[in-house]
Amino acid sequence: MIASRLRRASADQFRKRINRAPSPLLARGVPWLTVMLGSLLPVCLVIASAPIVPPLGFLVLLAWRQLRPGLLPVWAGFPLGLFDDLYSGQPFGTAVMLWSAAALALDLIEARFPWRSFVLEWLLAAGFIGLYVPVCLLLANIAGASSPLPVIVPQIVLAILVYPLVGRAVALADRFRLLPFMDIG
Repeated sequence: MIASRLRRASADQFRKRINRAPSPLLARGVPWLTVMLGSLLPVCLVIASAPIVPPLGFLVLLAWRQLRPGLLPVWAGFPLGLFDDLYSGQPFGTAVMLWSAAALALDLIEARFPWRSFVLEWLLAAGFIGLYVPVCLLLANIAGASSPLPVIVPQIVLAILVYPLVGRAVALADRFRLLPFMDIG
């Protein structure tokens, strides 16, 4: 009796999966769109005289590169950084240079340490954030801004604390991009 129910249940599950596969458009497009959405969110969230909102586009890029290392190509830092430069208010080329350098560095780290734990990923992201935000401030100061270094400390701390939530959101987006849809064809 129980064995027949299990066979029937497994046959029903198999029939539900026939002609279903992840959409190639979603599988390739979701990572790019989430990074671009992350670049747009800080503009929409808060208008402040000092930087408080973390660079969400950069955090999403880090999360995608750590969650799925081969999904975004190494050169993805260039177009995504270009998009971020359009909306971030930083001098043009800042994100292009820094995101490309971060993608290259993450690729090298992935080759050296293919298996990492959550704590190591978080520390790695904290190191990248701790370098990214001050270098952005330095380049902005070279371009004509006059902001002191202590102004960005809350932004760095908040970005490091928010990173696990961003990683969780990226993991949910990864599950969404792999949802099976009916294959019509």
